[in-house]
Amino acid sequence: MLFADLPTARPGDRVAVLSPSFAAPAVAPAIHEQALRRLTEVTGLIPVEYPTTRQLNAPAEARAADLNAAFADPDIRAVLATIGGEDQITVIPHLDPALVRRDPKPFLGYSDNTNLLNWLWTHGVPGFYGGSTQVHLGPGPAVDAVHQQSLRAALLTGERLELTERGESEDIGHPWTDPRALTEYGDREPTEPWTWAGPARSVTGRTWGGCIEVVQWILTAGRFPADPSVLDGGVLLLETSEELIPAGEFAWILRSLGERGLLAAVDAVVVARPPTSDFTVQPSAADRRAKREEQRDAAIAVTARYNPDAVVVVGPPFGHTRPQWIVPYGGTMTVDGTEQRIFADYR
Repeated sequence: MLFADLPTARPGDRVAVLSPSFAAPAVAPAIHEQALRRLTEVTGLIPVEYPTTRQLNAPAEARAADLNAAFADPDIRAVLATIGGEDQITVIPHLDPALVRRDPKPFLGYSDNTNLLNWLWTHGVPGFYGGSTQVHLGPGPAVDAVHQQSLRAALLTGERLELTERGESEDIGHPWTDPRALTEYGDREPTEPWTWAGPARSVTGRTWGGCIEVVQWILTAGRFPADPSVLDGGVLLLETSEELIPAGEFAWILRSLGERGLLAAVDAVVVARPPTSDFTVQPSAADRRAKREEQRDAAIAVTARYNPDAVVVVGPPFGHTRPQWIVPYGGTMTVDGTEQRIFADYR
């Protein structure tokens, strides 16, 4: 598959900030407005809102119209999602592929935005998995360093970065209605070292994947090529959402990807550190660690069954976690099982 080259923006350029799924800015406008200020402070870019950015329960057609307008506007040099959600799958049929092919530009999002990233990928336009203005720019005392670094790489510099472990992580912050959400991080805990499995070799390939629950929806809806060879030599990115699915369900979905031939096609599998708590589910530290270990073991065992030659690493901080690395989606990533390091190319 041929992929377009994504241009980099320059300070002073305009970027769209949209809500293709849930319009979180309507619920917590102070967080949203702080996020927009920080976006400009970190990148020098000028955020532009659209009619549905703050509109709760906007019809799928209206959200698609905003996406089409942003991709069609030559003055808009990137598109950022405010957050994910759960119904973006209904937006996809209303998008115009001619617009994104005519003027490819970066799209940043994760979780439910796996739908849009996959749609762009099928039309030869890479994007970036990660970035949520409402989650990773607006809350807390500052933008996490790794998020800031990868945000600038995705939007401005196009450089190559090594993904590293920050040593701490949180699943959730303060509720957006709590004034502390604007000035404090949530409860963070030390992270475990990444786990590597498979052969000691280095793999470089184009990435695909996303939130595994949404990947399952995409495959069910028939929105992925029938021939799994489109992933030959690629890097499969997988993570789980705040739905906190058990390790057994993760293993079942991953097994289905194996039966589809997707695991055999790729050369590497990168599984993110999963969230294990939310505002209502608060396991002990020992139970949280056990849940992460169960998912880790499932990822390694199922991948080995379908592709024992794949390099596997479990634990990198992307997806539903903070601090969060934004990573290429359709761009290239090097997963080095010999040196146990990961490098991402942002162009």
